[in-house]
Amino acid sequence: MSARKTALEVLIACRREDGWSNGLLKDLIRRNGLDSRDAALATRLSYGVLQNRGMLDHYLKQLLTGKIKDLHPAVRDILHLGLYQILCMDRIPESAAVNESVDLAKQHCKKQRYAPGLVNGVLRSAVREKDGLQPPKSWEDRFSHPQKLIDLLLQDLDKKDMEPMLRANNDTPSTVAQVNTLKTDTETLTARLEAYGVKAAAHPWMENCLLLSDTGNLEQLPAFQEGLFYIQDPASKLAVQCAGIPQGGETMLLDSCAAPGGKSFAAAMIMAGKGQIHSCDVHAHKTQLIGSGAQRLGIENLTTHLQDGTAENPAWLDAMDVVLCDVPCSGYGIIRKKPDIRYKDPDTMKDLPNLQLQILRQQAKYVKKGGVLLYSTCTLLRRENRDVVQKFLCERDDFCLEPLPLPEHIQEDVPGMLTLIPGKYDTDGFFICRLRRKV
Repeated sequence: MSARKTALEVLIACRREDGWSNGLLKDLIRRNGLDSRDAALATRLSYGVLQNRGMLDHYLKQLLTGKIKDLHPAVRDILHLGLYQILCMDRIPESAAVNESVDLAKQHCKKQRYAPGLVNGVLRSAVREKDGLQPPKSWEDRFSHPQKLIDLLLQDLDKKDMEPMLRANNDTPSTVAQVNTLKTDTETLTARLEAYGVKAAAHPWMENCLLLSDTGNLEQLPAFQEGLFYIQDPASKLAVQCAGIPQGGETMLLDSCAAPGGKSFAAAMIMAGKGQIHSCDVHAHKTQLIGSGAQRLGIENLTTHLQDGTAENPAWLDAMDVVLCDVPCSGYGIIRKKPDIRYKDPDTMKDLPNLQLQILRQQAKYVKKGGVLLYSTCTLLRRENRDVVQKFLCERDDFCLEPLPLPEHIQEDVPGMLTLIPGKYDTDGFFICRLRRKV
């Protein structure tokens, strides 16, 4: 199975199954038995097309004699793959990009007998005319974000932050490893990784954090299998640090929407294996994922629970020192990792703030007097962030905002609230809010 065929399968599955590209890509790479080189190419191609679909359509309009909307969806996907290789990749021979795309059309578009000839003609025209094609000018075409999404984000973000964010959403994010301080330290792990040929550099502002490159398949590294590190964006770890979890001691901590487990794992490192961590998710397979991750990392003070964030557990009422409430959201802060999020209709997510407020209300009941409630999302929309918190505070006057402990170069929006914007900070987009229950 070729890398290009796998990339096409990802694009088709994203359309047909409304699935997420990262999960589909991982499954298809494994199912198709790709080696590391082909897996890397399949990843680059599928993500590259998803990140640049608007730009590719802009060029496709100049190369087609007909209309894009009249193309069969699979033919359009194949043309996108071919154009991306011709216009955006230096190391792919143009002849290979054309010929392999024609082969894909023969295999996947047998009912569209015109497809191989159309693909051949359009891509050969692209090779001949690429230097004379008109470049895209609008944000929608340059950065392949639907105008509806751009308009929505502009309601809440400064215009000066938009272009850097849109550009960052199309960049390849760094691979960030958090050192498992229960088992090792940064210096020792760095030496281990470099012995495997992995480049590891200290993160500029996050302690016990490494930026990795030349990783290959991380899960096959002995250091990963031994549980010496886990992968987590600095924004997510910063949220946990902002909760002000006591180091060591008998802290009771609840992670209410914990999958895949990174926040719980970060808390365990801070707590040095002491106290109790209750990690919850509404899906059984995700609680199993958290449990297996904790086992690999050697975390013994973590218990998983199959628990709906809106449902009450009487045993936890007024019992928790810290509650982490990272709620389901629209995900507009992680487009650089899930590029297809940009194509989801924002109108289908208008009810999320109601769910988020329900979860926040329920989780607040578990915080003991004097305890901390940390609310976070991986989106940038005010309606899912500040507005939810303000509605909650209008209902619960026994909670108050509390300033966040942050690195010097990161500034709060207002005391107790922070929005991290991709392009402004080299992190995922994230909202963090710290609330203290009054004594």
